[in-house]
Amino acid sequence: MEATVRLYTLNYDEAKTYMWAAIFVACNLVLPQVFHLIPQGGIIFSPLSLVILVGAYKFGWKTGLLAALASPLVNHLLTGMPATEVLPVMTMKLAVLALVAGLAAQHFKTISLPILIGVILVTKAIGALGELILTGGIAATIADFTVGWPGLLLQIIGGYLIIKYLFHTNPHPHILGHSSGCSVQRGRA
Repeated sequence: MEATVRLYTLNYDEAKTYMWAAIFVACNLVLPQVFHLIPQGGIIFSPLSLVILVGAYKFGWKTGLLAALASPLVNHLLTGMPATEVLPVMTMKLAVLALVAGLAAQHFKTISLPILIGVILVTKAIGALGELILTGGIAATIADFTVGWPGLLLQIIGGYLIIKYLFHTNPHPHILGHSSGCSVQRGRA
């Protein structure tokens, strides 16, 4: 299942890169507050990951990486969450997600559920290695699968639907950014 989408590769010398990164950081301030209304909602649904996945996939790894590095820190400074002890691992995992998602979009030039599943699995594998290096264990990565499986589904299905339907056309190319020429025709899996 592929979708007609336009994917962008924004660069650090473009104001749009910082504008979209700031929008995703703002989204990452609001969305976790909604999920924290559910007991353990942040752990179960990983709302920061959904925003980073969508941002990096749609606007490129550079935009995603800026948002991935800033979101946990801004959230921590303004809300106290994530907790200080998980901040380095969470930031590293979000940065990996931004890089993997942005590079996958750049390489495949399409959006599909199998690609997003691959992005999530590769991200979790690299994140587990990074977590092992940073902490000596992989407890958070195991929790991503045991407790956070609804969040993984949200990233895959929600990310696909957001990219496909929310960003499926470009009515304002001067606002979104330069297309990397990644327009994809609808096809069947």
